[in-house]
Amino acid sequence: MEGEDAMDGQDDILFETLEGGIRRVTFNRPQARNAFTFSMYERLAAFCNEVAEDKSVRAIILTGAGDKAFASGTDINQFRAFKTPEDAIQYEERIGRIVATLESCPKPIIAAIAGACTGGGGAIAASCDIRIGASNAKFGFPIARTLGNILSMGAFSRLVALVGPSRVKEMIFTARLIEAEEAKQMGLLHEVVPDVADLPARAEALARTIAANAPLTLRATKEAIARLRPQISSEEGRDLVLMCYMSQDFREGMDAFLNKRKPEWKGE
Repeated sequence: MEGEDAMDGQDDILFETLEGGIRRVTFNRPQARNAFTFSMYERLAAFCNEVAEDKSVRAIILTGAGDKAFASGTDINQFRAFKTPEDAIQYEERIGRIVATLESCPKPIIAAIAGACTGGGGAIAASCDIRIGASNAKFGFPIARTLGNILSMGAFSRLVALVGPSRVKEMIFTARLIEAEEAKQMGLLHEVVPDVADLPARAEALARTIAANAPLTLRATKEAIARLRPQISSEEGRDLVLMCYMSQDFREGMDAFLNKRKPEWKGE
């Protein structure tokens, strides 16, 4: 490692420069299973914009601190202030913008996943170009069991492109977490690393392989494939966002989650 960059003096997301033009981003809240704060989302987007035209950066690795989680989604405490329809719309538009910024970054991005990759963490991983997981990786969107909210239209689009509509519905309807080998079979993971301790080295080796190839070919390929997917406007799905986030069930889900009890859903 050549050096570590500090950003805003915070340590909940770390940015490192590795040899060979590789940058590594570590979600660094292991005590909270690397759940994202709004600040972390914004700093990830700012990083993607920063490196987009930096010719010295050839590949990026995203990973989570520790071996318990890649990222477990948005920190539930971030939702406490939700009171108006605008709060819900602004949240989904913000997350949609940030994940789209990650996806559209012209640099190849590898997600190195150990442990839980759920909710917003799953959305981030799905927007990466390559996903490798340790044998303890678990992928899923258990929102039907936890908060009773909804994924963004962009997240649905990416997941359907990866595994198909029936698989996406099954994942969300059952709220189950998918083990690493099944995730590989489904196309959520490209590779499973048997030993969790070997994941960082494998991610770096893969990044070096990619970084050694023609950058314009990689960039053009990434952009060409992005153009093939139908574009969804920011207006799409607003009615669904409001139906979920403004519901009594969402409030019940938050309260149940924070108080470690089972929610009582009413469908209203």
